[in-house]
Amino acid sequence: MTRGGRRKERDGPERRCVATGASGPTEGLIRFALSPEGVVTPDLAERLPGRGVWVTSRRDLVEKAARKGLFARGFKAQAKAPDGLAQMVEAALAQRLIEAVALARKAGLATNGFEKVKARLKQGRVGALLEASDGSAQGRAKLTPLAAGAPVVDSLAAAELGLAFGRDFVIHAALEAGGVTDRVVREGLRLSGFRADEAAPDAAAAGGPRA
Repeated sequence: MTRGGRRKERDGPERRCVATGASGPTEGLIRFALSPEGVVTPDLAERLPGRGVWVTSRRDLVEKAARKGLFARGFKAQAKAPDGLAQMVEAALAQRLIEAVALARKAGLATNGFEKVKARLKQGRVGALLEASDGSAQGRAKLTPLAAGAPVVDSLAAAELGLAFGRDFVIHAALEAGGVTDRVVREGLRLSGFRADEAAPDAAAAGGPRA
């Protein structure tokens, strides 16, 4: 997915990224709140009270905001960014995405397995196509053209997708449109900004899961 992706065709509130100065829809941003102790705290659900500071959902920009004291500038107060803040955000985003996919599965919106997903894509447009980041390029190349422009969420590894489906690993899945699928797409967009630069080994070369 697009790194720190934003779909500008959607109407909604816009916020300014403290690291870049650019404004955009909140779906491509991470909100941070300040604890009573003055500690910068990720607010991925965007519900914590008080002033919020927003950063584009990219690892390098969160690290920049922490390194250059941009949180204090945004909060207009003393603000301590904890060590490993970017890693903390990435882990929380991954967990939120896994949970969202699991909810979609429990709601009956999910199909998994190469042949089943292929058959579903041939029936018509889906809400999202899920591809494991460490799955084979060959399998993805066969399914992506059938997605008809539907969002492709490829931020999770096969073992992480497996957690959402109660299996050891899952390589390919498709979600029906609507419901929690919109949340899956948003969380996938945000997580992609933290994992876009990670070199996922090709499954065939690394001996990992394959399609």
